[in-house]
Amino acid sequence: MMRLTVHRGTHEIGGSCIELATDSTRIILDAGLPLVDAAREPFDQRSIRGKPTEELIADGTAPKVPGLFTDGQKVDAIILSHSHLDHSGLLHLTQPDIPIYASSGTSKMMLAGAVFGQQKELARERFREVRSRQPFEVGDFRSTPYVVDHSSFGSLAFLVEADGKRILYSGDIRRHGRKPGMMRDLIRDVGTQQIDVLLMEGTHFGGNRTKGKTEYELEEEIVELVSSAPALVLACFSPLDVDRLVTYYRSARRTGRVFVTDAYAAFVMHLVSGEAAIPTPNRNAGVRVYFNRHFVNRGITSLQDCFADNQITLDDIRAEPEKQLMVFRPSMLELDFNGELPSQSRCLYSYWKGYLERADWRKLQQHLATVNGDFIPAHASGHIYIDDIIEFVNAIGPKTVVPIHTFEPDQFHQHFPNVRVLNDGEILDIR
Repeated sequence: MMRLTVHRGTHEIGGSCIELATDSTRIILDAGLPLVDAAREPFDQRSIRGKPTEELIADGTAPKVPGLFTDGQKVDAIILSHSHLDHSGLLHLTQPDIPIYASSGTSKMMLAGAVFGQQKELARERFREVRSRQPFEVGDFRSTPYVVDHSSFGSLAFLVEADGKRILYSGDIRRHGRKPGMMRDLIRDVGTQQIDVLLMEGTHFGGNRTKGKTEYELEEEIVELVSSAPALVLACFSPLDVDRLVTYYRSARRTGRVFVTDAYAAFVMHLVSGEAAIPTPNRNAGVRVYFNRHFVNRGITSLQDCFADNQITLDDIRAEPEKQLMVFRPSMLELDFNGELPSQSRCLYSYWKGYLERADWRKLQQHLATVNGDFIPAHASGHIYIDDIIEFVNAIGPKTVVPIHTFEPDQFHQHFPNVRVLNDGEILDIR
């Protein structure tokens, strides 16, 4: 008999950690950091640095899972849906002999995050590459990955089978990104099978019920905002969101501006240029690379030779600010621009709105006001909208829906008759 335990994620967004077990095999789906703290404020990832695993388990940062973070019954594999820290941020604390199954894209994004985002780098020999629609076996389990559209490159959903039962884990998913056909294909491939349990993300339950914009609609909005900007345009977003990277690159090209990347975004472009609709950084494609002081001060200069022919200086940017669309982060205000952005700079913010409570973002907004600039949110969610959740679940037709990755699991009852709301640590026997 297969057993399901959501160690964390039944009543919160992020911190995902799910166990599937038979009498002889245990696998873990994701091992993530909390996204928010108990007060639903953004979780400070720096707070875990230097703390021993036992302390992180005691304070609730890591769930208490024997054999995963501490000694105990063997965990046979960790299956990783994608690279976001709320799904991968505790991997460095897991037992080092546990193999990690992930897509090539996820592995690349984790490499970029380790080099530039101060994320913990994992031993490469732990990784086992998986490919969409190609099943792999771990003990009693047969798992089939399916590529899905999310704001992290290389994201996967998984169909997991054992003891004659099937569980579909959505991971983080959406239908409004640049690849909406991925959800259609998943429904086509899986919807004809009997799914006993659907582990379904519900980020948007409990939040804004209106359907938000698509990535293509966001591109049109950004093109208008860039076209109407009188001076420098600053783009604030995660380079690991390759869809958004493509959106800003295309917006620069469509408005006749140079797309100025930092080293982080340039490295991601280099990694995915053969797999995504974006070139490796080069001036012929309208891309220049600026090495900001934050990365230089940390000694991340190895890519300077790689992009030597395509670099741009701050003097070049200041000389013609109206011709640049520049990847930007708040630390650059002081470290690079010496506390003085060009007059009438426009900053486009493409992150979760919760981060705006941080002091660095508030300071940036205040400074923009002093130079007659503006600060404009321009974002599309990385998570599936409620209407699309309803359509997806009904198309899959599972026997049981288990909500995860949501603060409001009980709202699933309003839409589906077969919902089982679990608590963290509760065991569900799949019969």
